[in-house]
Amino acid sequence: MESLGMRKLFNNVFEGKTVLVTGHTGFKGSWLSIWLRELGANVIGYALEPYTENDIFVVAGVDRKIKSNIGDIRDFDKLKETFDKYRPEIVFHLAAQPLVRLSYAQPRLTYDTNVGGTVNLLECCRAGDSVKVIINVTSDKCYDNKEWMWGYRENDTLGGYDPYSSSKACSEIITAAYRGSFFNAGNKFLSSVRAGNVIGGGDWREDRLVPDCIRALKKSEPVGIRSPRSVRPWQHVLEPLSGYLSLASRMHENGEKYSGAWNFGPYYGSIITVEELTKKIIGYWGSGQYKDLSGQSSQEPHEAGLLTLDISKAIHQLNWAPVLNVSEAIEYTVNWYKASQVDYDFCAGQINDYAALLPQKS
Repeated sequence: MESLGMRKLFNNVFEGKTVLVTGHTGFKGSWLSIWLRELGANVIGYALEPYTENDIFVVAGVDRKIKSNIGDIRDFDKLKETFDKYRPEIVFHLAAQPLVRLSYAQPRLTYDTNVGGTVNLLECCRAGDSVKVIINVTSDKCYDNKEWMWGYRENDTLGGYDPYSSSKACSEIITAAYRGSFFNAGNKFLSSVRAGNVIGGGDWREDRLVPDCIRALKKSEPVGIRSPRSVRPWQHVLEPLSGYLSLASRMHENGEKYSGAWNFGPYYGSIITVEELTKKIIGYWGSGQYKDLSGQSSQEPHEAGLLTLDISKAIHQLNWAPVLNVSEAIEYTVNWYKASQVDYDFCAGQINDYAALLPQKS
């Protein structure tokens, strides 16, 4: 797969570098691992087993393309063994308990993973002399969401109604403390990145809108939606990943200038309701219908109605910006699920198609 054009995007920073991705078996982690390999990186993964046999990690055979290590981010000793063995120079931390609704059922697991896991990761980075750049991937839900109409900026108040959201706010606070106490004073640099609701091929998690839609459509069943009027900043998974890669490349060249917190979200035109997104998915699928499940249960846990991000900092300081509108993001996503055969080359092909849309200097 030709990747020279992509390497130019990030000043060839990743060529030949050893890059560790925690959570590499997950949805975003798998896409990031494929992209890094296409950029010429020596990719090391550390994560739990993939969620299902249909996940992108499995169908794309990512484990055959990188060095995949199965382990729990809560297992400090095993994580440190991975650092000591491979000596990564760049680290992307994505390993997490990623679901709001599951956090209500298993709050201890959520905090142990998202808070304790962050500490474990940063301690390994602090101890290892090979690490130069660390990106901690948190969430747009780390903000104290007041459901106002304008987007949250990186210096807005952190918080979280539910255990998942507050665990991500905790991860952000920990990251800031480690940055101030241990990093950015020498040759190690640390940033956190916050993205909205990402969509794309290969995600089969429960309680996520796109996988729920695809499962129902494949069975010719109505798509049930719990919160049709909730508004989210939808974006294709490759959009924030391009931001993470751009940021890491800048940090590698000038860490002191680019370390900090960063939002990577869509333009406001891609901030639509759950109902609108569902209609578009059905349209690109070519058939199907949906049903409104809101109000059917008084036991439903709290979910935010409105949450948006201000991406001005990334636009002006990184020269990063989204390149897909919401319809294009959905088309990329549905095309993956409708494809007759999905493998590594198919996924790398989508990345190459997307990369061709990016400015040649990033």
